[in-house]
Amino acid sequence: MKVASPQGPEADAGSSMPRSYRISGGATLSGTVIPKGNKNAALPMLAAALLTPEPVRLDNVPMIRDVTAMLGLLHHAGAEVTGAGPGAWTISAGEINAEGAHDQLAREIRASFLLAGPLLARGGRAILPRPGGDRIGRRPLDTHIHALRDLGAQVEVDTDAYLLSAPRGLTGCELFLHEMSVMATENAVMAAALARGSTTIRNAASEPHVQELCHLINAMGGHVEGIGTNCIRVRGVEALHGASATVGPDHIEVGSFIGLAVATGGELLIRDARPAEHHRMTSIAFERLGIVWEERGADIFVPARQSLVVQDDLHGAIPKIDDGPWPAFPPDLTSIILVLATQARGTVLIHEKMFESRLFWVDRLIGMGARIVLCDPHRAVVVGPSRLYGQTMSSPDIRAGMALVIAALCAEGESVIHNVQQIERGYEALPSRLRALGAEIQEE
Repeated sequence: MKVASPQGPEADAGSSMPRSYRISGGATLSGTVIPKGNKNAALPMLAAALLTPEPVRLDNVPMIRDVTAMLGLLHHAGAEVTGAGPGAWTISAGEINAEGAHDQLAREIRASFLLAGPLLARGGRAILPRPGGDRIGRRPLDTHIHALRDLGAQVEVDTDAYLLSAPRGLTGCELFLHEMSVMATENAVMAAALARGSTTIRNAASEPHVQELCHLINAMGGHVEGIGTNCIRVRGVEALHGASATVGPDHIEVGSFIGLAVATGGELLIRDARPAEHHRMTSIAFERLGIVWEERGADIFVPARQSLVVQDDLHGAIPKIDDGPWPAFPPDLTSIILVLATQARGTVLIHEKMFESRLFWVDRLIGMGARIVLCDPHRAVVVGPSRLYGQTMSSPDIRAGMALVIAALCAEGESVIHNVQQIERGYEALPSRLRALGAEIQEE
């Protein structure tokens, strides 16, 4: 595997040395930031490179732990992975090893199961271990398996692995996904791209990262229609060719930086945030806490020193902020908005409907001084504003970890956050980027 820099997959994929952030709260974060590429788009787009023997080049790929793990998986699957500059990779999968995936790397990230669709479609066989990823609740693969079986795959479910084969190839069909799963939609689209005939995928996910994958497959010579809707139609082709694409900005990172600015009272300009495309519902949810921003073309400008006040519903009812499949409020921003609610005057119900364990980290916030009642695995009542105090704590997953960073930045005193390798699975070069905005954060 050729690597353009020491930051490539051979250098740090699988690295898991415990690390920490030491953060001194109270600094105002201000300046300009450019969001990195969307990791949830980059991962399936990298996997899609296995669909063709010709080179596929992707630009603006975030250099984060999940991406380095995926690059390692592609290398193990037989692809030549070549660094083509900062954030740029060329994948050449002339021959593929459809027998299996690197066990350790596959267990690091949930996105390892995205290899199922391309390996089945291209090589007719895939052996994949149970994937890893954030422990935010039960994340079944049932929808993936049902979709691939409907397309003609034979699936044997072992205790720790999935054995998939398509000895007679895949055949297009009518699919109705059991849930609006992002990854299951992506696997189905990739498998259908080389299947015989046409496939209609109903109850499909439509998130920006799903759309980017579909556009890449079309650039490779595929035929995907209904992009951005919940009914995707794929006409299978005999072969796909090479292509180039640029990964779009990460709308979750944009929402996180908005939260950082608001929590610390800073003024922030976020370039290429694409508010009209990605942040309509985010704006509605944030406005319920009194948070506003200006749209400046493709940019978002967050004014300084905002007064956070919960906006009650009609007749003075306590408002609710809940998540859902796109275009609803993104589940990955639930942790961020929960921290912001601790700084807003009033009471709000945060309802995490998608994952039953995602709110179990709020005990860290309560330990910092937040007034939160965890009603059950899905609901938390937040009463603010609360003065937060620095604590020593551990990051449980990517988004909760980022939320703890925001809490530490607006808290009094010093905080130490352990297990930050979880955060770095989703945010590239976070400490240095925060220091550029004025944060006092050190890596240990």
